[in-house]
Amino acid sequence: MNHNHHMHDMNHMNGTSTMPPHHPSTTPCHGGHGDHGGHGGHGGGGGSMMPMTFYFGYKNVELLFSGLVINTPGEMAGAFVAVFLLAMFYEGLKIARESLLRKSQVSIRYNSMPVPGPNGTILMETHKTVGQQMLSFPHLLQTVLHVIQVVISYFLMLIFMTYNGYLCIAVAAGAGTGYFLFSWKKAVVVDITEHCH
Repeated sequence: MNHNHHMHDMNHMNGTSTMPPHHPSTTPCHGGHGDHGGHGGHGGGGGSMMPMTFYFGYKNVELLFSGLVINTPGEMAGAFVAVFLLAMFYEGLKIARESLLRKSQVSIRYNSMPVPGPNGTILMETHKTVGQQMLSFPHLLQTVLHVIQVVISYFLMLIFMTYNGYLCIAVAAGAGTGYFLFSWKKAVVVDITEHCH
């Protein structure tokens, strides 16, 4: 918008403090912060305001980083698949960490002690002692995986907070698929240990 046009609009203001009608199609000053496919998320005033309602669009959708901007249906499809896989990986990582923790606890000691039972009988009660050292490779690996898990969880949260319907569905569908594929092993292990006690 050039200076003469701006002055022309200012002259037509009737002494009020309201701004003249705004026509987004004639203002190139917003650059990469468009209307999100008709949503109007980033928008007026030149500010980079996040959308606060869910919408379905693929125009000028920023994904986590300023250089990752979705502008075509193909890019949105690619982003959908990537977010879906990231959410699946997050669920798999949680289960893998639990499995690694169980495997790293091989130095389990079982201490049996007699306990008086009903009718004067003697029962043997077994206590399980699990030892793990802080300065060990398994614990260091768990720490690194924990950091990765936290970072991915925040990435997924920020992706969901774009309010883009396609990306939100990708997060939910990926998390559900990952849980379905990976957590059934966890359920079996928990069930066995419960029956052992």
